Amino acid sequence: MEKDLPKKLYYNQDYSWVKIEDDIATLGIVKPAADKVKEFVFIKLPEVGKTIKKGDVYASLEAVKWTGHLSSPLSGKVESVNEEVFDEPSIINEDAYEKGWIAKIKISNPGEKNELLSAKEVQPWLEEEVENN
Repeated sequence: MEKDLPKKLYYNQDYSWVKIEDDIATLGIVKPAADKVKEFVFIKLPEVGKTIKKGDVYASLEAVKWTGHLSSPLSGKVESVNEEVFDEPSIINEDAYEKGWIAKIKISNPGEKNELLSAKEVQPWLEEEVENN
């Protein structure tokens, strides 16, 4: 499964991936979790301008037989959201790491980046979670 996780990204133990460019973090859901639920049918995006803290729910997702939330891996202010995935949530299933991004936040606590995991570090947790849930 590690091949499914881009090495250039960071991860938390709540199915989120993070791409960091300067002080902007792009957030999304990892492909193995998206594949497990088959096809998303609804997503509630965070509000642009809203400040979120690490651990706060930033997105809610629904599939045919599953509903869940993603907690933010970093603290910051929501700069933009991906309206395309709101209109067509299945984009997340098709392209979780590029077109399927969920939100971009301006990082307010750069030290939190040190708590994110690499693909290799998150792998054992993710394999167990996806397999057992």
